Amino acid sequence: MTQYHKFVGLDVHKSSIAIAVAEEGREPPRFLGTTANDLTRLLRKLRKLGPPEHLEVCFEAGPTGYGLQRQLREQGYDCRVVAPARTPRAPADRVKTDRRDAERLAHFLRSGDLSFVRVPTPEEESMRNLLRAREDARRARHKARQQLNMFLLRSGRIWSGRSRWTRAHLLWVGAQKFEREADRRVLADYVHEVERLTERLATFDKHIEELAPELEVYSLIQSLQAFRGIQLLMATWIVVELGDLRRFPTPKHLMSFLGLTPSECSTGDSRSQGRITKAGNIRLRSLLMQAGWAYRLKPRVEGHLRRRNQAATQRVRDIAWKCQVRLHGKLYRLTARGKPKNMALVAVARELAGFIWDVGQQEELYPQAA
Repeated sequence: MTQYHKFVGLDVHKSSIAIAVAEEGREPPRFLGTTANDLTRLLRKLRKLGPPEHLEVCFEAGPTGYGLQRQLREQGYDCRVVAPARTPRAPADRVKTDRRDAERLAHFLRSGDLSFVRVPTPEEESMRNLLRAREDARRARHKARQQLNMFLLRSGRIWSGRSRWTRAHLLWVGAQKFEREADRRVLADYVHEVERLTERLATFDKHIEELAPELEVYSLIQSLQAFRGIQLLMATWIVVELGDLRRFPTPKHLMSFLGLTPSECSTGDSRSQGRITKAGNIRLRSLLMQAGWAYRLKPRVEGHLRRRNQAATQRVRDIAWKCQVRLHGKLYRLTARGKPKNMALVAVARELAGFIWDVGQQEELYPQAA
């Protein structure tokens, strides 16, 4: 076990880094000042504190990303990234400055009270950027569709069909006629924007389809597609956001990480559980709930699901089938008892996370260490 002599907290911003250090013992942390967000200048400060093997360094995850952590690792420093929401803070502490933040990090790093995030590999982060860019395009298209709908509603054009954005609905939108030229141009612009963003979204889907097989963990992505409701896009999201699923000791750890476990307020002999904690990755939690809705259908393996199953091992197919049977029954029982749909989907998503964890424990789905 590495024996550290000094603990360094960095408060990292776009153009500056505040530095504080805590020595072994119980002395309060010392503030070393602020330097520019430049690796050379930062290393100059750190070298004055001693050799890299005697220092443990940390900073909170933020908009500057993980580049600094990787650079310090390359220089021999044990640098870790802290989960900001889990950094201890006194309720009465109302003063927040860069100096205090750096000193707080150094103090709690020494005491061992910090929680750290998993730093993705550059390959994972690159694919994550692509997936998030697709999510931005999806949101932009959703907004453009809303604007088109509101324009038609203001104009008294109300769609009487069951679903919007089907072929029939798009033909109906294109067939709308307006007396005034301004309205005709507004309609043309809204329709053009929706079509442009739809094409952009399709382009991102094509990029993901082409680049996902290049990932080292593509075998895991293929295996997760054996589950009903999980296709390439969702499986890639799960893998690049969660990384190695073997880092979760039990399924409950993964469920808790995704914020799918109930909150609790218990004292004395009373025990009270409330809504789910909603901690962790909101996008993954939403995706699992979307996938959960697929289990309203009776268990079967056919069509696209059968083709996706062909790329999985027999053990993974068995887990996926057991998942279908169990979650279909659970969703049916909950809705039959009158549970709201959202509550039922949360329960199904929580158990789906457990089955995903089970698949993620298969050693052969990960690249073998050289």
